[in-house]
Amino acid sequence: MKFGYLPVLVAAAVLSGTAGAEVNISGFASVVGGKVLSGDGVPEFGLGPTFLANYPIVGVYEEDWTFKPDSKYGLQFSADLTEGLTATAQLVGRGADDYDPAFEWAYLSYELNEHWTLQAGKKRLPLYYYSDFFDVSYAYLWIRPAADNYTWQIFNYTGINALFNYQLGEWAVSGNIYTGREDDGKNKLLSDYFFRAPVREIWENIVGGVVSFNRDWLDLRLTYMTYENRRFIDGQPRIWSSTGTDTRRGKFMGFSANVDYNNWVLLSELNRLELDNSDLDTYMVSGGYRIGSWTPFVAYADFDSTGEVHNTTSVGVRWDFHSSAAFKLQYDSVNDKGYDGGQVAGDSKAITFGVDLVF
Repeated sequence: MKFGYLPVLVAAAVLSGTAGAEVNISGFASVVGGKVLSGDGVPEFGLGPTFLANYPIVGVYEEDWTFKPDSKYGLQFSADLTEGLTATAQLVGRGADDYDPAFEWAYLSYELNEHWTLQAGKKRLPLYYYSDFFDVSYAYLWIRPAADNYTWQIFNYTGINALFNYQLGEWAVSGNIYTGREDDGKNKLLSDYFFRAPVREIWENIVGGVVSFNRDWLDLRLTYMTYENRRFIDGQPRIWSSTGTDTRRGKFMGFSANVDYNNWVLLSELNRLELDNSDLDTYMVSGGYRIGSWTPFVAYADFDSTGEVHNTTSVGVRWDFHSSAAFKLQYDSVNDKGYDGGQVAGDSKAITFGVDLVF
Protein backbone atom coordinates (compact mmCIF):
# COMPACT_ATOMS: atom_id res chain seq x y z
CA MET A 1 0.00 0.00 0.00
CA LYS A 2 1.31 3.43 -0.91
CA PHE A 3 1.59 5.82 2.05
CA GLY A 4 -0.14 8.53 -0.01
CA TYR A 5 -3.40 6.54 0.16
CA LEU A 6 -3.51 6.73 3.99
CA PRO A 7 -5.48 10.01 4.23
CA VAL A 8 -8.20 8.58 1.97
CA LEU A 9 -8.41 5.40 4.06
CA VAL A 10 -8.52 7.38 7.32
CA ALA A 11 -11.33 9.59 6.03
CA ALA A 12 -13.31 6.56 4.86
CA ALA A 13 -12.82 4.81 8.20
CA VAL A 14 -13.98 7.81 10.22
CA LEU A 15 -17.06 8.52 8.12
CA SER A 16 -18.12 4.86 8.09
CA GLY A 17 -17.75 4.49 11.87
CA THR A 18 -15.45 1.46 11.56
CA ALA A 19 -15.94 -1.29 14.16
CA GLY A 20 -18.72 0.61 15.89
CA ALA A 21 -16.37 3.36 17.04
CA GLU A 22 -17.86 6.41 18.74
CA VAL A 23 -17.65 9.31 16.25
CA ASN A 24 -17.63 12.89 17.53
CA ILE A 25 -18.50 15.73 15.16
CA SER A 26 -17.61 19.41 15.58
CA GLY A 27 -17.52 22.29 13.16
CA PHE A 28 -16.81 25.90 12.34
CA ALA A 29 -17.97 28.49 9.85
CA SER A 30 -17.28 32.06 8.75
CA VAL A 31 -19.55 34.34 6.77
CA VAL A 32 -17.49 37.35 5.70
CA GLY A 33 -18.13 40.11 3.18
CA GLY A 34 -16.02 43.00 1.95
CA LYS A 35 -14.71 45.13 -0.87
CA VAL A 36 -11.80 47.30 -1.96
CA LEU A 37 -12.43 50.94 -1.10
CA SER A 38 -9.55 52.19 -3.23
CA GLY A 39 -6.48 50.75 -4.88
CA ASP A 40 -3.85 51.09 -7.60
CA GLY A 41 -3.76 47.53 -8.87
CA VAL A 42 -0.82 46.52 -11.08
CA PRO A 43 -1.44 47.84 -14.63
CA GLU A 44 1.53 45.94 -16.08
CA PHE A 45 -0.18 42.69 -15.00
CA GLY A 46 -3.62 43.83 -16.16
CA LEU A 47 -4.73 43.86 -12.51
CA GLY A 48 -7.24 46.43 -11.26
CA PRO A 49 -7.73 47.54 -7.63
CA THR A 50 -7.25 44.34 -5.62
CA PHE A 51 -6.80 43.24 -2.01
CA LEU A 52 -5.19 39.79 -1.77
CA ALA A 53 -6.45 38.88 1.70
CA ASN A 54 -5.37 35.25 1.76
CA TYR A 55 -2.36 33.97 -0.22
CA PRO A 56 -2.67 30.14 0.00
CA ILE A 57 -6.29 30.01 -1.23
CA VAL A 58 -6.13 33.22 -3.32
CA GLY A 59 -8.86 35.07 -1.42
CA VAL A 60 -9.22 38.22 -3.54
CA TYR A 61 -11.39 41.29 -2.91
CA GLU A 62 -12.11 43.79 -5.67
CA GLU A 63 -14.27 46.91 -5.95
CA ASP A 64 -17.62 45.06 -5.88
CA TRP A 65 -19.01 43.59 -2.66
CA THR A 66 -18.35 39.87 -2.31
CA PHE A 67 -18.79 37.22 0.39
CA LYS A 68 -16.48 34.59 -1.10
CA PRO A 69 -12.81 35.29 -0.26
CA ASP A 70 -12.96 34.69 3.54
CA SER A 71 -16.18 32.71 3.94
CA LYS A 72 -15.86 28.99 4.71
CA TYR A 73 -17.25 26.04 6.62
CA GLY A 74 -15.69 22.95 8.14
CA LEU A 75 -16.66 19.70 9.82
CA GLN A 76 -14.28 17.61 11.92
CA PHE A 77 -14.94 13.93 12.55
CA SER A 78 -13.06 12.07 15.28
CA ALA A 79 -13.47 8.34 15.91
CA ASP A 80 -12.22 6.68 19.09
CA LEU A 81 -10.98 3.25 18.01
CA THR A 82 -10.11 2.34 21.66
CA GLU A 83 -6.77 1.41 23.24
CA GLY A 84 -5.23 4.80 22.45
CA LEU A 85 -6.00 4.79 18.72
CA THR A 86 -8.14 7.53 17.12
CA ALA A 87 -8.90 8.62 13.56
CA THR A 88 -9.56 12.24 12.62
CA ALA A 89 -10.77 13.81 9.38
CA GLN A 90 -11.63 17.43 8.60
CA LEU A 91 -13.76 18.49 5.64
CA VAL A 92 -13.48 22.15 4.56
CA GLY A 93 -15.28 24.18 1.91
CA ARG A 94 -14.18 27.72 1.05
CA GLY A 95 -15.90 30.51 -0.81
CA ALA A 96 -12.69 31.11 -2.77
CA ASP A 97 -13.10 27.54 -4.08
CA ASP A 98 -16.85 27.90 -4.76
CA TYR A 99 -17.50 26.10 -1.44
CA ASP A 100 -16.46 22.73 -2.89
CA PRO A 101 -15.67 20.44 0.08
CA ALA A 102 -12.28 18.76 0.39
CA PHE A 103 -10.48 16.79 3.11
CA GLU A 104 -7.85 19.11 4.61
CA TRP A 105 -6.92 16.70 7.43
CA ALA A 106 -7.11 12.90 7.63
CA TYR A 107 -4.82 11.14 10.09
CA LEU A 108 -4.47 8.39 12.69
CA SER A 109 -3.25 9.07 16.24
CA TYR A 110 -1.81 6.56 18.68
CA GLU A 111 -1.20 7.62 22.27
CA LEU A 112 2.03 5.98 23.46
CA ASN A 113 1.79 7.40 26.97
CA GLU A 114 0.78 10.58 28.79
CA HIS A 115 3.62 12.51 27.13
CA TRP A 116 3.91 11.22 23.56
CA THR A 117 1.43 10.69 20.68
CA LEU A 118 2.30 9.38 17.21
CA GLN A 119 0.30 10.49 14.15
CA ALA A 120 0.29 9.57 10.46
CA GLY A 121 -1.66 10.98 7.52
CA LYS A 122 -2.51 14.38 6.07
CA LYS A 123 -2.19 17.40 8.37
CA ARG A 124 -1.56 21.13 8.33
CA LEU A 125 2.11 22.07 8.00
CA PRO A 126 2.86 23.65 11.42
CA LEU A 127 5.00 26.55 10.22
CA TYR A 128 3.23 29.48 11.83
CA TYR A 129 1.68 30.06 15.23
CA TYR A 130 -1.83 29.99 13.76
CA SER A 131 -1.24 27.23 11.18
CA ASP A 132 -3.03 24.44 13.05
CA PHE A 133 -6.22 26.48 13.44
CA PHE A 134 -5.88 28.84 10.48
CA ASP A 135 -9.31 27.88 9.14
CA VAL A 136 -11.05 28.32 12.51
CA SER A 137 -11.31 32.10 12.43
CA TYR A 138 -13.23 32.20 15.73
CA ALA A 139 -9.99 31.15 17.46
CA TYR A 140 -8.12 34.39 16.76
CA LEU A 141 -8.60 38.13 17.05
CA TRP A 142 -8.80 39.31 13.44
CA ILE A 143 -10.84 38.26 10.42
CA ARG A 144 -7.67 36.53 9.18
CA PRO A 145 -3.95 36.42 10.09
CA ALA A 146 -2.09 39.00 8.00
CA ALA A 147 -1.34 37.79 4.47
CA ASP A 148 2.10 39.44 4.52
CA ASN A 149 3.12 36.94 7.20
CA TYR A 150 1.13 33.90 6.03
CA THR A 151 2.33 33.73 2.43
CA TRP A 152 3.00 30.06 1.77
CA GLN A 153 1.78 28.27 -1.33
CA ILE A 154 1.91 24.86 0.41
CA PHE A 155 0.08 24.53 3.72
CA ASN A 156 -0.60 20.78 4.14
CA TYR A 157 1.65 17.72 4.11
CA THR A 158 1.31 13.95 4.23
CA GLY A 159 3.67 12.17 6.59
CA ILE A 160 4.27 11.17 10.19
CA ASN A 161 4.77 13.23 13.33
CA ALA A 162 5.23 12.91 17.07
CA LEU A 163 3.51 15.24 19.54
CA PHE A 164 4.88 15.66 23.06
CA ASN A 165 3.98 17.56 26.21
CA TYR A 166 5.69 17.93 29.59
CA GLN A 167 5.39 20.07 32.69
CA LEU A 168 8.70 21.65 33.73
CA GLY A 169 8.11 23.53 36.95
CA GLU A 170 5.62 26.27 36.16
CA TRP A 171 6.18 25.93 32.41
CA ALA A 172 4.04 23.75 30.14
CA VAL A 173 6.26 22.51 27.30
CA SER A 174 4.77 20.99 24.15
CA GLY A 175 5.91 20.36 20.62
CA ASN A 176 5.80 18.46 17.37
CA ILE A 177 8.47 16.65 15.33
CA TYR A 178 7.43 15.83 11.76
CA THR A 179 8.51 14.63 8.33
CA GLY A 180 6.74 14.09 5.02
CA ARG A 181 6.03 15.59 1.61
CA GLU A 182 3.38 17.38 -0.46
CA ASP A 183 2.76 17.15 -4.21
CA ASP A 184 0.23 19.77 -5.34
CA GLY A 185 -0.66 18.93 -8.95
CA LYS A 186 -2.05 22.41 -9.63
CA ASN A 187 -1.04 24.89 -6.98
CA LYS A 188 -3.71 27.58 -6.81
CA LEU A 189 -1.55 30.54 -5.73
CA LEU A 190 1.21 29.91 -8.29
CA SER A 191 -1.10 28.79 -11.12
CA ASP A 192 -3.92 31.31 -10.84
CA TYR A 193 -2.10 34.36 -9.53
CA PHE A 194 1.64 34.49 -10.08
CA PHE A 195 2.36 32.46 -13.23
CA ARG A 196 -1.10 32.35 -14.87
CA ALA A 197 -0.21 28.83 -16.05
CA PRO A 198 -0.54 25.33 -14.53
CA VAL A 199 2.10 24.90 -11.81
CA ARG A 200 2.86 21.64 -10.03
CA GLU A 201 4.56 22.40 -6.70
CA ILE A 202 6.41 19.65 -4.84
CA TRP A 203 7.88 19.89 -1.35
CA GLU A 204 9.72 16.73 -0.34
CA ASN A 205 12.12 15.52 2.33
CA ILE A 206 10.34 17.82 4.76
CA VAL A 207 11.82 17.65 8.26
CA GLY A 208 10.75 20.05 10.99
CA GLY A 209 10.07 20.67 14.63
CA VAL A 210 8.07 22.98 16.88
CA VAL A 211 8.42 23.64 20.61
CA SER A 212 6.17 25.87 22.72
CA PHE A 213 6.57 27.20 26.26
CA ASN A 214 3.52 28.43 28.15
CA ARG A 215 3.33 29.96 31.60
CA ASP A 216 0.34 31.88 32.91
CA TRP A 217 -0.06 34.84 30.51
CA LEU A 218 3.06 34.22 28.36
CA ASP A 219 3.27 31.94 25.33
CA LEU A 220 6.55 31.41 23.42
CA ARG A 221 6.99 29.29 20.29
CA LEU A 222 10.01 28.26 18.18
CA THR A 223 9.81 26.49 14.82
CA TYR A 224 12.27 25.16 12.23
CA MET A 225 11.80 23.27 8.97
CA THR A 226 13.93 22.24 6.02
CA TYR A 227 12.64 20.89 2.70
CA GLU A 228 13.49 20.36 -0.98
CA ASN A 229 11.43 22.12 -3.65
CA ARG A 230 10.70 21.08 -7.25
CA ARG A 231 8.37 23.00 -9.56
CA PHE A 232 6.88 22.24 -12.98
CA ILE A 233 5.39 25.08 -15.06
CA ASP A 234 3.22 23.96 -17.96
CA GLY A 235 4.69 20.50 -17.45
CA GLN A 236 8.29 21.68 -17.76
CA PRO A 237 10.71 21.47 -14.78
CA ARG A 238 12.01 24.79 -13.53
CA ILE A 239 15.80 24.93 -13.28
CA TRP A 240 16.86 26.98 -10.27
CA SER A 241 19.69 29.44 -10.85
CA SER A 242 21.04 28.84 -7.34
CA THR A 243 21.65 25.12 -7.90
CA GLY A 244 21.65 24.64 -11.67
CA THR A 245 19.20 21.74 -11.15
CA ASP A 246 15.46 21.31 -10.74
CA THR A 247 15.81 21.02 -6.94
CA ARG A 248 16.47 23.70 -4.36
CA ARG A 249 16.51 23.54 -0.56
CA GLY A 250 14.68 25.89 1.78
CA LYS A 251 15.14 26.49 5.49
CA PHE A 252 12.38 28.11 7.54
CA MET A 253 12.79 29.54 11.06
CA GLY A 254 10.18 31.26 13.20
CA PHE A 255 9.61 32.73 16.65
CA SER A 256 6.45 34.03 18.27
CA ALA A 257 5.79 35.67 21.64
CA ASN A 258 2.22 36.25 22.80
CA VAL A 259 0.89 37.88 25.94
CA ASP A 260 -2.65 37.66 27.33
CA TYR A 261 -2.54 39.66 30.56
CA ASN A 262 -5.66 40.95 32.27
CA ASN A 263 -7.50 42.71 29.42
CA TRP A 264 -4.44 43.22 27.20
CA VAL A 265 -3.60 40.97 24.25
CA LEU A 266 -0.18 41.44 22.60
CA LEU A 267 0.73 39.16 19.70
CA SER A 268 3.90 38.89 17.61
CA GLU A 269 5.51 36.59 15.08
CA LEU A 270 8.86 36.74 13.26
CA ASN A 271 9.86 34.38 10.43
CA ARG A 272 12.72 33.88 7.99
CA LEU A 273 13.04 31.66 4.91
CA GLU A 274 16.49 31.04 3.47
CA LEU A 275 15.98 30.14 -0.19
CA ASP A 276 17.97 30.61 -3.40
CA ASN A 277 20.89 32.20 -1.56
CA SER A 278 18.62 34.96 -0.27
CA ASP A 279 16.48 35.67 2.77
CA LEU A 280 12.75 36.21 2.89
CA ASP A 281 11.69 37.95 6.11
CA THR A 282 8.18 38.43 7.48
CA TYR A 283 6.82 39.63 10.79
CA MET A 284 3.55 40.57 12.46
CA VAL A 285 2.73 42.56 15.59
CA SER A 286 -0.75 43.14 16.98
CA GLY A 287 -2.41 44.44 20.11
CA GLY A 288 -5.92 44.50 21.51
CA TYR A 289 -7.74 45.49 24.69
CA ARG A 290 -10.90 43.81 25.98
CA ILE A 291 -13.74 46.09 27.04
CA GLY A 292 -16.47 43.74 28.16
CA SER A 293 -17.43 41.66 25.11
CA TRP A 294 -15.64 44.07 22.73
CA THR A 295 -11.96 43.90 21.73
CA PRO A 296 -10.66 46.69 19.49
CA PHE A 297 -7.32 45.82 17.88
CA VAL A 298 -4.53 47.09 15.64
CA ALA A 299 -2.04 45.05 13.62
CA TYR A 300 0.95 45.55 11.35
CA ALA A 301 2.57 42.92 9.11
CA ASP A 302 5.56 43.15 6.77
CA PHE A 303 7.04 41.03 3.95
CA ASP A 304 10.55 41.76 2.62
CA SER A 305 12.47 39.83 -0.02
CA THR A 306 14.31 40.59 -3.27
CA GLY A 307 11.80 42.43 -5.47
CA GLU A 308 8.72 41.67 -3.35
CA VAL A 309 8.18 44.15 -0.53
CA HIS A 310 4.82 44.95 1.06
CA ASN A 311 3.13 45.65 4.39
CA THR A 312 -0.39 45.85 5.79
CA THR A 313 -1.76 48.02 8.59
CA SER A 314 -5.06 46.83 10.08
CA VAL A 315 -7.52 48.22 12.62
CA GLY A 316 -10.72 46.57 13.72
CA VAL A 317 -12.93 45.27 16.47
CA ARG A 318 -14.17 41.88 17.66
CA TRP A 319 -17.52 41.57 19.44
CA ASP A 320 -18.17 38.29 21.28
CA PHE A 321 -21.95 38.57 21.19
CA HIS A 322 -22.41 34.82 21.83
CA SER A 323 -20.46 32.10 23.64
CA SER A 324 -19.79 30.39 20.29
CA ALA A 325 -19.87 33.28 17.83
CA ALA A 326 -18.09 36.58 17.23
CA PHE A 327 -18.72 39.53 14.93
CA LYS A 328 -15.65 41.22 13.43
CA LEU A 329 -15.08 44.42 11.48
CA GLN A 330 -11.67 45.16 9.93
CA TYR A 331 -10.04 47.86 7.80
CA ASP A 332 -6.81 46.99 5.95
CA SER A 333 -4.36 49.34 4.24
CA VAL A 334 -1.77 47.64 2.00
CA ASN A 335 1.44 49.31 0.87
CA ASP A 336 2.98 47.38 -2.03
CA LYS A 337 6.57 48.54 -2.61
CA GLY A 338 7.58 45.72 -4.97
CA TYR A 339 10.04 46.43 -7.77
CA ASP A 340 11.47 44.70 -10.87
CA GLY A 341 8.17 42.88 -11.41
CA GLY A 342 7.82 42.01 -7.72
CA GLN A 343 4.54 43.82 -7.10
CA VAL A 344 1.74 41.56 -5.87
CA ALA A 345 -1.54 43.52 -6.05
CA GLY A 346 -0.53 47.15 -5.64
CA ASP A 347 -1.61 49.52 -2.87
CA SER A 348 -5.14 49.09 -1.57
CA LYS A 349 -7.57 49.97 1.19
CA ALA A 350 -10.28 47.46 2.00
CA ILE A 351 -13.12 46.88 4.46
CA THR A 352 -14.34 43.45 5.61
CA PHE A 353 -16.87 42.30 8.21
CA GLY A 354 -18.47 39.05 9.22
CA VAL A 355 -19.35 36.42 11.79
CA ASP A 356 -17.19 33.48 12.92
CA LEU A 357 -18.71 30.59 14.85
CA VAL A 358 -17.90 27.15 16.22
CA PHE A 359 -20.28 24.31 16.98
